[in-house]
Amino acid sequence: MLKKNDTRDHLGKEKYGNKWNYNNQGKSDCNLNSKYNFQKKIKYYKVEPNSNGPIRLNRYLANSGLCSRRKADKYIQTGLVKKNGIPVTEFGTRVNRTDNITFCNSLVRSEHKVYLLLNKPKNCVTTTNDPQGRLTVMDLIKTACKEQIFPVGRLDRNTTGVLLLTNDGKLSAKLTHPRHMKKKIYHVWLNRGIDAADIKKLSKGIQLEDGGIWADDISYVNDKDKTQINIEIHSGRNHIIRRMFESLGYHVVKLDRVYFAGLTKKKLKKGQWCFLNDREVSMLYMEKFS
Repeated sequence: MLKKNDTRDHLGKEKYGNKWNYNNQGKSDCNLNSKYNFQKKIKYYKVEPNSNGPIRLNRYLANSGLCSRRKADKYIQTGLVKKNGIPVTEFGTRVNRTDNITFCNSLVRSEHKVYLLLNKPKNCVTTTNDPQGRLTVMDLIKTACKEQIFPVGRLDRNTTGVLLLTNDGKLSAKLTHPRHMKKKIYHVWLNRGIDAADIKKLSKGIQLEDGGIWADDISYVNDKDKTQINIEIHSGRNHIIRRMFESLGYHVVKLDRVYFAGLTKKKLKKGQWCFLNDREVSMLYMEKFS
């Protein structure tokens, strides 16, 4: 939790008393003049150590997006995976990226890692496919890369803001698992002004149907408008922000996630995206931001 006068200069925020400022000092390779076009100058970054050396076969399969490592072990055990035409059944087998790896006689390629930041707009669902035919986040980034990337966590259809997409399953698990409790900050617009007593309740903690919850930090966006709130939490429970305010009789008119695990929207407009750079990916892996 940030304390007053605690200043962060990496894609984070600065807080001075009740004043919140989300800065854009982190350098990025994103092309802000291009809304949905392919950003040709962007390279895909790998953060794997010794990425050119031999790696375990189950990891190679997982990196390809085929399956998880656990399921890869099952495929290996049943002889469905071949290395240079020879079935592999031993756990711990290592392969090079130059090896010919097949699964059910189909070639498997280990994908480059891709890390994409999207400023999610309203009326857009966070899913890879929607049976109802609604606009999805995948529609917005379909020209971004050839790799199969997926959203890290979820934002409600009408919630806007910071959303990370990647094909890095290891990082995704680290950012979304409840044990890691990553920080999220939201800008909330309410149907009416919230009084100081209710802000204090949210800070101390309230009880919902699925357990207790509290705001790690909460304040008015400005002292003149009591309907706008900045709230910091670490929980990833479904609709948690909306439910917190609804439990006290307020209706959330608009909700925007401005911070997630050290990432902000930078200067991205709604619907725009960019790739993270090496420094940003490293920050996520090092868990520099809670």
